[in-house]
Amino acid sequence: MKNEWMIYGANGYSAQLAAEKAVKQGLKPILAGRNKSAVEAVASKLGLESRIFSLDSVDEVAKQLADIKVVSLCAGPFSATGMVMMQACIKAGTHYTDITGEIPVFEFSQSKDLEAKRAKVVLCNGVGFDIIPTDCLANRLQQELPDATHLTMGFDGEFGVSPGTAKTMVETIGEGMKVRRNGELVSVGRGFEMRKIDYGKGEERLSSVIPWGDLSTAYWQTKIPNISIYMPFKGPKFSIYIFPLIKSLMKIKAVQNFAKKKIDAKVSGPNEKTRDADETYLWGEVKNAAGKTVTARIKTLNGYTVTMDGIIATAKFLLGYEGEGGCLTPSQLMGSDLVEQLPGATTFKLAS
Repeated sequence: MKNEWMIYGANGYSAQLAAEKAVKQGLKPILAGRNKSAVEAVASKLGLESRIFSLDSVDEVAKQLADIKVVSLCAGPFSATGMVMMQACIKAGTHYTDITGEIPVFEFSQSKDLEAKRAKVVLCNGVGFDIIPTDCLANRLQQELPDATHLTMGFDGEFGVSPGTAKTMVETIGEGMKVRRNGELVSVGRGFEMRKIDYGKGEERLSSVIPWGDLSTAYWQTKIPNISIYMPFKGPKFSIYIFPLIKSLMKIKAVQNFAKKKIDAKVSGPNEKTRDADETYLWGEVKNAAGKTVTARIKTLNGYTVTMDGIIATAKFLLGYEGEGGCLTPSQLMGSDLVEQLPGATTFKLAS
């Protein structure tokens, strides 16, 4: 019987945080990845088993998962890793989670829903700050206004970035800003429908739309046809006008590769002191055709702390899970109160 948990990409920033905390809780995940020296160094430090394999072949990866009940994929960019691992998990009968925020990965997972159901395998993407808090927020808001036609959410906090996150950002800049309108993903400009939002700090901040993963996952779970995600606008106002040029440049592979090399040389991720000092404020609003609105706010710890705890919480849940398979968002899998159960989180504050 399968009873093992694997963290793939175990030498990454968030994966190491999760592995270290898991060991303190008495868990013993198998640490895996393609970088032999880096993965084995982390495993040796924590006294854990390691496995070294690449994600080049679905069949070969499936063999590595023969005794694994749950995989937490932490190796990005997930556009290059998630598709193979999801297919291998379906083939092997292994539950899958990841910490992606990439819309194409969410969309691919949703396309595998029927296959996953037949295999009784759960595919649960975005079990970190991408996207547990906002996913639970969307779920909670729809409970309050089931006939909502518009969903708007946003978050505010200080975000130091890990190398993996920075590299993903380099790739997604080339795709530009997005919103969902009438059920379809639509590309928009950097200054599209900017607005002032009070995220919960008692001050309104000028905010702009971002291509956050909930444009896919919130639509998947709520079917609300109009969705926008915001965060405070940072930088000079003129950057709105030069963004099309930046977007075009970031579509060029040579430019992307140059930026990623700079990230490898200079980005290490926030330290524990920085993470402990940072909090994240989240706000959401739903509106129906009659104009009725409901808003909600919640506060969590730093995004990387949420990711660390989310990786562990979903893995522990799935290790004991015997329910149906399929593509499920974190709140579909574990309920809209999942975020409230994470260490340091407040409870939802609703208003209408």
